[in-house]
Amino acid sequence: MAVVAKTPEQIEMMARAGALLAEVLDEVEASVAPGVTLKELDRLAEGIIRDRGATPSFFGYHGFPATLCTSLNDAVVHGIPGAQQLRPGDILSFDCGLIVDGWHADSARTVGVGEIDPGAQALMSATAEALEAGIARCRPGNHLGDVGAAIQKVVEAAGYSIIPVLVGHGIGRSMHEDPQVANQGVPGDGPQLQEGWVLAIEPMVTAGDPGVKLRPDRWTLVTADGSLSAHFEHTVAVTGHEPRVLTASGARIAKG
Repeated sequence: MAVVAKTPEQIEMMARAGALLAEVLDEVEASVAPGVTLKELDRLAEGIIRDRGATPSFFGYHGFPATLCTSLNDAVVHGIPGAQQLRPGDILSFDCGLIVDGWHADSARTVGVGEIDPGAQALMSATAEALEAGIARCRPGNHLGDVGAAIQKVVEAAGYSIIPVLVGHGIGRSMHEDPQVANQGVPGDGPQLQEGWVLAIEPMVTAGDPGVKLRPDRWTLVTADGSLSAHFEHTVAVTGHEPRVLTASGARIAKG
Protein backbone atom coordinates (compact mmCIF):
# COMPACT_ATOMS: atom_id res chain seq x y z
CA MET A 1 0.00 0.00 0.00
CA ALA A 2 1.39 3.39 -1.03
CA VAL A 3 -0.71 6.20 0.39
CA VAL A 4 0.09 9.62 -1.04
CA ALA A 5 -0.19 12.34 1.62
CA LYS A 6 -1.31 15.73 0.37
CA THR A 7 0.27 19.02 1.29
CA PRO A 8 -1.86 21.74 2.90
CA GLU A 9 -1.88 23.57 -0.42
CA GLN A 10 -3.11 20.48 -2.23
CA ILE A 11 -5.82 19.93 0.36
CA GLU A 12 -6.99 23.49 -0.28
CA MET A 13 -7.30 22.65 -3.96
CA MET A 14 -9.27 19.53 -3.10
CA ALA A 15 -11.47 21.65 -0.84
CA ARG A 16 -12.48 23.76 -3.85
CA ALA A 17 -13.56 20.59 -5.64
CA GLY A 18 -15.39 19.44 -2.53
CA ALA A 19 -17.23 22.72 -2.10
CA LEU A 20 -18.49 22.60 -5.68
CA LEU A 21 -19.56 18.99 -5.27
CA ALA A 22 -21.54 19.91 -2.15
CA GLU A 23 -23.36 22.56 -4.18
CA VAL A 24 -24.16 20.01 -6.86
CA LEU A 25 -25.57 17.51 -4.37
CA ASP A 26 -27.57 20.26 -2.66
CA GLU A 27 -29.19 21.11 -6.01
CA VAL A 28 -29.88 17.46 -6.79
CA GLU A 29 -31.40 16.88 -3.36
CA ALA A 30 -33.61 19.95 -3.72
CA SER A 31 -34.89 18.57 -7.04
CA VAL A 32 -35.86 15.14 -5.70
CA ALA A 33 -39.66 14.88 -5.92
CA PRO A 34 -42.33 12.46 -7.13
CA GLY A 35 -42.46 12.35 -10.93
CA VAL A 36 -38.89 13.52 -11.50
CA THR A 37 -36.83 11.08 -13.54
CA LEU A 38 -33.39 9.86 -12.60
CA LYS A 39 -32.10 11.09 -15.95
CA GLU A 40 -33.33 14.60 -15.17
CA LEU A 41 -31.30 14.59 -11.97
CA ASP A 42 -28.27 13.38 -13.89
CA ARG A 43 -28.59 16.16 -16.45
CA LEU A 44 -28.93 18.72 -13.68
CA ALA A 45 -25.73 17.54 -12.01
CA GLU A 46 -23.76 17.41 -15.23
CA GLY A 47 -24.92 20.87 -16.25
CA ILE A 48 -23.83 22.48 -13.00
CA ILE A 49 -20.45 20.74 -13.05
CA ARG A 50 -19.64 21.69 -16.62
CA ASP A 51 -21.02 25.23 -16.28
CA ARG A 52 -18.56 25.76 -13.41
CA GLY A 53 -15.61 24.59 -15.50
CA ALA A 54 -15.24 21.26 -13.70
CA THR A 55 -15.36 17.71 -15.07
CA PRO A 56 -17.60 14.83 -13.94
CA SER A 57 -15.47 12.03 -12.50
CA PHE A 58 -17.89 9.18 -13.12
CA PHE A 59 -18.86 9.85 -16.74
CA GLY A 60 -16.90 7.39 -18.87
CA TYR A 61 -15.09 5.87 -15.86
CA HIS A 62 -14.62 2.22 -16.90
CA GLY A 63 -17.46 2.92 -19.32
CA PHE A 64 -20.01 4.28 -16.83
CA PRO A 65 -22.54 6.25 -18.91
CA ALA A 66 -23.60 9.04 -16.54
CA THR A 67 -22.53 11.77 -14.12
CA LEU A 68 -24.55 10.50 -11.17
CA CYS A 69 -24.96 7.04 -9.76
CA THR A 70 -28.65 6.85 -8.79
CA SER A 71 -29.64 3.85 -6.68
CA LEU A 72 -33.28 3.37 -5.68
CA ASN A 73 -34.58 1.40 -2.71
CA ASP A 74 -32.85 -2.02 -2.82
CA ALA A 75 -30.12 -0.71 -5.16
CA VAL A 76 -26.94 -0.10 -3.16
CA VAL A 77 -24.54 1.62 -5.56
CA HIS A 78 -23.73 2.28 -9.23
CA GLY A 79 -27.30 2.63 -10.48
CA ILE A 80 -27.54 4.10 -13.98
CA PRO A 81 -29.94 7.06 -14.23
CA GLY A 82 -32.65 6.53 -16.83
CA ALA A 83 -36.30 7.28 -17.48
CA GLN A 84 -37.59 5.82 -14.21
CA GLN A 85 -39.71 8.32 -12.28
CA LEU A 86 -39.40 8.80 -8.56
CA ARG A 87 -42.43 7.72 -6.53
CA PRO A 88 -43.62 8.77 -3.06
CA GLY A 89 -42.02 6.53 -0.47
CA ASP A 90 -38.89 5.75 -2.50
CA ILE A 91 -35.46 6.27 -1.02
CA LEU A 92 -32.78 7.42 -3.46
CA SER A 93 -29.03 7.21 -3.01
CA PHE A 94 -27.09 9.49 -5.35
CA ASP A 95 -23.32 9.44 -5.63
CA CYS A 96 -21.24 11.93 -7.60
CA GLY A 97 -17.63 12.85 -8.22
CA LEU A 98 -15.98 15.74 -10.00
CA ILE A 99 -12.57 17.12 -10.88
CA VAL A 100 -11.34 20.69 -10.40
CA ASP A 101 -7.83 21.52 -11.62
CA GLY A 102 -6.89 17.85 -11.60
CA TRP A 103 -8.18 17.11 -8.06
CA HIS A 104 -11.09 14.80 -7.31
CA ALA A 105 -13.92 14.98 -4.77
CA ASP A 106 -16.47 12.22 -4.12
CA SER A 107 -19.67 12.29 -2.06
CA ALA A 108 -23.02 10.53 -1.70
CA ARG A 109 -26.35 10.99 0.07
CA THR A 110 -29.58 9.06 0.53
CA VAL A 111 -32.87 10.98 0.66
CA GLY A 112 -36.53 10.14 0.84
CA VAL A 113 -39.06 10.97 -1.86
CA GLY A 114 -42.06 12.62 -0.24
CA GLU A 115 -43.28 10.88 2.90
CA ILE A 116 -41.33 7.71 3.60
CA ASP A 117 -41.74 4.74 5.90
CA PRO A 118 -40.31 5.25 9.42
CA GLY A 119 -38.17 2.15 8.93
CA ALA A 120 -36.59 3.67 5.84
CA GLN A 121 -35.93 6.91 7.73
CA ALA A 122 -34.32 4.98 10.57
CA LEU A 123 -32.00 3.19 8.11
CA MET A 124 -30.97 6.47 6.53
CA SER A 125 -30.37 8.11 9.91
CA ALA A 126 -28.24 5.24 11.17
CA THR A 127 -26.12 5.24 8.02
CA ALA A 128 -25.53 8.99 8.26
CA GLU A 129 -24.63 8.60 11.94
CA ALA A 130 -22.20 5.81 11.06
CA LEU A 131 -20.47 8.10 8.56
CA GLU A 132 -20.07 10.76 11.23
CA ALA A 133 -18.63 8.19 13.64
CA GLY A 134 -16.08 7.08 11.06
CA ILE A 135 -15.11 10.65 10.19
CA ALA A 136 -14.53 11.45 13.85
CA ARG A 137 -11.79 8.79 13.97
CA CYS A 138 -9.87 10.34 11.07
CA ARG A 139 -7.03 11.72 13.16
CA PRO A 140 -3.27 11.14 12.98
CA GLY A 141 -2.22 8.15 15.05
CA ASN A 142 -5.57 6.40 14.82
CA HIS A 143 -5.74 3.30 12.65
CA LEU A 144 -7.88 2.38 9.66
CA GLY A 145 -9.39 -0.27 11.89
CA ASP A 146 -10.60 2.47 14.24
CA VAL A 147 -12.52 4.09 11.38
CA GLY A 148 -14.15 0.84 10.29
CA ALA A 149 -14.92 -0.24 13.85
CA ALA A 150 -16.66 3.06 14.61
CA ILE A 151 -18.86 2.71 11.52
CA GLN A 152 -19.62 -0.94 12.25
CA LYS A 153 -20.57 -0.25 15.87
CA VAL A 154 -23.25 2.28 14.91
CA VAL A 155 -24.66 0.16 12.10
CA GLU A 156 -24.89 -3.08 14.05
CA ALA A 157 -26.23 -1.39 17.19
CA ALA A 158 -29.14 -0.18 15.06
CA GLY A 159 -29.80 -3.72 13.80
CA TYR A 160 -28.51 -3.23 10.25
CA SER A 161 -25.78 -4.83 8.14
CA ILE A 162 -22.56 -3.52 6.63
CA ILE A 163 -21.95 -4.70 3.06
CA PRO A 164 -18.37 -5.95 3.46
CA VAL A 165 -17.50 -6.21 -0.25
CA LEU A 166 -17.97 -2.44 -0.66
CA VAL A 167 -15.40 -0.06 0.83
CA GLY A 168 -14.23 3.52 0.82
CA HIS A 169 -10.90 4.67 -0.60
CA GLY A 170 -8.16 7.20 -0.76
CA ILE A 171 -8.67 10.05 -3.22
CA GLY A 172 -6.61 12.81 -4.80
CA ARG A 173 -5.27 13.11 -8.34
CA SER A 174 -7.11 9.84 -8.98
CA MET A 175 -10.62 9.03 -7.84
CA HIS A 176 -9.53 5.75 -6.29
CA GLU A 177 -6.21 5.67 -4.44
CA ASP A 178 -4.79 3.71 -1.54
CA PRO A 179 -5.84 2.93 1.10
CA GLN A 180 -9.06 0.95 0.99
CA VAL A 181 -11.29 2.06 3.86
CA ALA A 182 -13.44 -0.80 5.15
CA ASN A 183 -16.71 -0.09 6.94
CA GLN A 184 -15.92 -2.65 9.62
CA GLY A 185 -12.79 -3.39 11.57
CA VAL A 186 -10.96 -3.90 14.85
CA PRO A 187 -9.80 -0.88 16.86
CA GLY A 188 -6.03 -0.49 16.63
CA ASP A 189 -5.78 -2.68 13.53
CA GLY A 190 -4.33 -1.65 10.19
CA PRO A 191 -2.08 1.24 9.14
CA GLN A 192 -1.92 4.41 11.19
CA LEU A 193 -3.55 7.46 9.66
CA GLN A 194 -1.13 10.24 8.77
CA GLU A 195 -1.60 13.97 8.40
CA GLY A 196 -2.29 14.74 4.74
CA TRP A 197 -4.21 11.56 3.95
CA VAL A 198 -7.48 12.25 2.16
CA LEU A 199 -10.11 9.53 2.37
CA ALA A 200 -13.54 8.92 0.87
CA ILE A 201 -15.46 7.45 3.82
CA GLU A 202 -18.67 5.76 2.66
CA PRO A 203 -20.77 3.35 4.70
CA MET A 204 -23.14 1.30 2.53
CA VAL A 205 -25.76 -0.32 4.74
CA THR A 206 -28.67 -2.68 4.27
CA ALA A 207 -31.74 -3.26 6.41
CA GLY A 208 -31.43 -7.00 5.77
CA ASP A 209 -28.65 -9.42 4.93
CA PRO A 210 -25.30 -8.09 3.65
CA GLY A 211 -25.29 -10.02 0.38
CA VAL A 212 -25.49 -8.19 -2.96
CA LYS A 213 -25.99 -9.18 -6.59
CA LEU A 214 -25.37 -7.49 -9.92
CA ARG A 215 -28.24 -6.50 -12.20
CA PRO A 216 -28.10 -7.37 -15.92
CA ASP A 217 -26.90 -3.81 -16.73
CA ARG A 218 -23.56 -4.97 -15.24
CA TRP A 219 -23.35 -1.88 -13.04
CA THR A 220 -26.15 -1.74 -10.47
CA LEU A 221 -25.53 -3.64 -7.25
CA VAL A 222 -28.71 -4.52 -5.35
CA THR A 223 -29.33 -6.30 -2.06
CA ALA A 224 -29.69 -10.02 -2.62
CA ASP A 225 -32.73 -10.25 -0.35
CA GLY A 226 -34.47 -7.13 -1.72
CA SER A 227 -34.04 -5.13 1.49
CA LEU A 228 -33.60 -1.36 1.48
CA SER A 229 -30.11 0.13 1.35
CA ALA A 230 -28.61 3.52 2.23
CA HIS A 231 -25.30 5.17 1.32
CA PHE A 232 -23.62 8.29 2.66
CA GLU A 233 -20.13 9.51 1.75
CA HIS A 234 -17.78 12.42 2.36
CA THR A 235 -14.26 13.25 1.23
CA VAL A 236 -12.28 13.85 4.43
CA ALA A 237 -8.78 15.23 5.00
CA VAL A 238 -6.72 14.04 7.97
CA THR A 239 -5.16 17.18 9.44
CA GLY A 240 -2.95 17.84 12.44
CA HIS A 241 -6.07 18.67 14.43
CA GLU A 242 -9.70 17.79 13.63
CA PRO A 243 -10.83 15.90 10.53
CA ARG A 244 -11.70 18.29 7.72
CA VAL A 245 -14.79 17.37 5.71
CA LEU A 246 -14.18 18.70 2.20
CA THR A 247 -17.60 17.85 0.71
CA ALA A 248 -19.94 19.18 3.38
CA SER A 249 -22.50 21.88 2.59
CA GLY A 250 -20.49 24.83 3.87
CA ALA A 251 -17.07 24.39 5.44
CA ARG A 252 -17.13 22.51 8.71
CA ILE A 253 -14.92 20.56 11.08
CA ALA A 254 -16.03 17.14 12.35
CA LYS A 255 -16.29 17.01 16.14
CA GLY A 256 -16.23 13.97 18.39
